[in-house]
Amino acid sequence: MERKGEDVKTVLPPTGKTKVQSDIPQESWMKRIFGFEKTDVSSWERLVCLLNRPTDSASLGIFRFLFGLLMAIDITQERGLSHLDYKYLDGAPICRFPLFNFLEPLPLDWMYLVYVVMFLGAVGIMIGCFYRLSCLMFISTYWYIFFLDKTAWNNHSYLYGLIGFQLTLMDANRYWSIDGLWNGRKKNAHVPLWNYTVLRFQIFIVYFIAGIKKLDSDWVGGYSMHYLAHHWLFDPFKLILPVETVSLLIVHGGGLILDMTAGYLLFFDATRPVAAVFVTYFHCMNSQLFSIGMFPYAMLATTLLFFYPDWPRRFFHRFPGCLKAILPPTETGPQSSTSCVYIDNPNRSTDDSQRPPSTLKPSKPGRRHKLGTLFTLLYLAEQFFLPYSHFITQGYNNWTNGLYGYSWDMMVHSRTHQHVKITYRDGETGDVGYLNPGVFTQSRRWKDHGDMLKQYATCLSRQLVHYNITEPEIFFDIWVSINERFQQRIFDPRVDIVRADWSPFHPNPWLMPLLVDLSPWRTKFLEIEDSLDNQTEVVFIADFPGLHLENFVSKDLGNASVQVLQGQVTVELVEDKTNHSLLPGDKMQLPAGAYHKVYTVSDEPSCYMYIYVNTTEVALQKNFTKLLELQERVRNGTETEPLPPELQPLVSDVEGKDFDANVTDPVVRIFLRRQKRMQDVKKHREASMIQRLQRFSVRKYYMIRRGFLMTAIAMRNLMVGLPPLEQLSQEVAYANLKEPPITQEDAQKDEVGHLEL
Repeated sequence: MERKGEDVKTVLPPTGKTKVQSDIPQESWMKRIFGFEKTDVSSWERLVCLLNRPTDSASLGIFRFLFGLLMAIDITQERGLSHLDYKYLDGAPICRFPLFNFLEPLPLDWMYLVYVVMFLGAVGIMIGCFYRLSCLMFISTYWYIFFLDKTAWNNHSYLYGLIGFQLTLMDANRYWSIDGLWNGRKKNAHVPLWNYTVLRFQIFIVYFIAGIKKLDSDWVGGYSMHYLAHHWLFDPFKLILPVETVSLLIVHGGGLILDMTAGYLLFFDATRPVAAVFVTYFHCMNSQLFSIGMFPYAMLATTLLFFYPDWPRRFFHRFPGCLKAILPPTETGPQSSTSCVYIDNPNRSTDDSQRPPSTLKPSKPGRRHKLGTLFTLLYLAEQFFLPYSHFITQGYNNWTNGLYGYSWDMMVHSRTHQHVKITYRDGETGDVGYLNPGVFTQSRRWKDHGDMLKQYATCLSRQLVHYNITEPEIFFDIWVSINERFQQRIFDPRVDIVRADWSPFHPNPWLMPLLVDLSPWRTKFLEIEDSLDNQTEVVFIADFPGLHLENFVSKDLGNASVQVLQGQVTVELVEDKTNHSLLPGDKMQLPAGAYHKVYTVSDEPSCYMYIYVNTTEVALQKNFTKLLELQERVRNGTETEPLPPELQPLVSDVEGKDFDANVTDPVVRIFLRRQKRMQDVKKHREASMIQRLQRFSVRKYYMIRRGFLMTAIAMRNLMVGLPPLEQLSQEVAYANLKEPPITQEDAQKDEVGHLEL
């Protein structure tokens, strides 16, 4: 799709006024709004000419540079170069989740080489050097790593791979590139319009389909991202609106409207400036709300594609002349290119006279132009189809449809897990045992996806053989709440997943249905939670007829009880060997430090809730209150009694000394640590922008530093072999050197590899 003015330049005479062409006929409304006439799409030949219309390559060149830069940074961060040795452990019994079961990671040093190739490809894309080869280096290694680990799949990682593929077929090295310096025919040359069309429509699809997916009742009702409204970024809205209204109107309503309209508003000249402001604000907020790496910045870079293609020439023309040697070129009148179709246009602008004669010579579309047009139409049709192709890949459908990353249902679903139990049974002896959830794997995402659960069970069965478990059977009991619903089972706990059938093209037979009929209970949940005091907690459970939940009440939990909301259950106290039948409204105390089972005996699903008080936490809070009051009296000088030795660290804390080393009382130690952590969090939030940037830069430096040092070690190993173990240990220790985290919050962020600016 082309917008007005894309291939038309206006020359400014020395007076600064626009030269008016009186012989140019009046443009139609369609030409003014969309940039082309109806006749341009009236036949195949005309459509080929339209999509191959010569267009300024400047905006595409700037986007190529930014995309390559962001991908080079992303490789060290979200792609995992900085912690690659932790992810791919040579020889370790690790269960992995590739798209195809035959895919396996290479030895660790060779995986570093894969990342080197990908990084060099990203840098090559950025500077436009050996452009086509660089694109192939990037996308081949990127998609290999992408297919190698489904647990890392998400929408934006999928988008990066798509854009890399698109750029491979485009002429994005025609502006501000090394290739242009080597090859005069590529320097400052036109690109066909379809280069912009594909990229713009790709971003339009990302926004628009994400908006369509947010028409889901859970999002419209404000249940998907309910917790976001408590983030400090929404504090200005909470000055005038209650937090529930902020969640419903700002988080959910605002997100829906922006996604539905952003693609349209960016397309048209009149609305583009306003859309750019809101889109920029939206992505800047996302960079703070979520740990999603380069995605907000990549989307900001795509916004530039919607402006006139010659905007970089006009923008960088304003910079001082001394900087023009390193800035993108600003000369007008791009040279002709064989990638475009040039049709003699009587309405061409005044600068056409400055173009080479070959530019003005009419030409007919060739095979290359027709293939570009065909690719554009087929690719866009495929991208509109894929988000709704779940009727084909039914095996990947769980409670939500789709193969993780291509549906653009971003942030529509949030999950919490209450209970996960893995049971194995020896196929010969019948002996039963339990496994720690997550054993032999580094991921937790398998809990929500049937295909991953099948891969995990198969891997566990192979590992258990080494522990004298013959022909193991493995059962999973996983309780999940999606979008604030009841906690319920997602997979049938009676099915041996090792031998269970699973196909990517057929529905999963052991997937339990989501109890959507119980969704209206979510309003009642809020009423129940509001009626409880701050020390009482509640968990809402729903279960299927014929199944039961086995649970253990910790000794830390006092006044624990179960109350039935719907259906009929039987509660078995395991130690007492007694059964108690409960109907809706009935409530029963549960003994602490003991197991119990809750059987659903009604013909319909049962709903019940656990209500309990963490007595240990309550007692701890009472002690904290007393210590805080004592500390305040010490600070204001009203405390006359001498402090006992175990409380002296309270004074040391006031004086700013190192208290933790000499604290003997565990309650005092926990109190002082929690107090220090709260101070650190407050300091972190109140930090100036310069302090945040400095902290952000230091952490990024040490993360990137480790990635490159470990890569250098791996490349040395491949070229000359492994050094002595002592030397290798010293080299790894040097690479692991990092700045001590400033706050506890920062330390927690470092553990997941995503940092907040």
